Amino acid sequence: MNRDQIRGASRHLKGRAQTALGGLAGDPARQVRGAVNQVAGGAQYAYGRARDRAEDLYEDGRDLADTARGRADDLIPEGRHLAHEARRRGKAYGRRAVRYADGHRTHTVLGLAVLAFAAGWLTRRGR
Repeated sequence: MNRDQIRGASRHLKGRAQTALGGLAGDPARQVRGAVNQVAGGAQYAYGRARDRAEDLYEDGRDLADTARGRADDLIPEGRHLAHEARRRGKAYGRRAVRYADGHRTHTVLGLAVLAFAAGWLTRRGR
């Protein structure tokens, strides 16, 4: 609860008391002042609640941003590590494929010919 909520609630109660006393005493001016204080107190209380809620939302947003930043800080090095590992594996598999192709030239040429024939057959219009 903040200062505006406390002051608004007390002003509202003061206005209710003024309105009641004005009604008992038959004083319409006091009743009007009481009604004005009730409305003003209610508005000040509502403002205090809205301000309190806005501060809560601000804090929640800041906490979420800090959490997201912390997670991102953890993910960036992990992503770099995974990219490095994928690059390393890709190079290793590429080297292995080149060694196999060099050692089995006949099989490689026949495999490429089969792949070229299959690609040509699949893209042919009158299939």
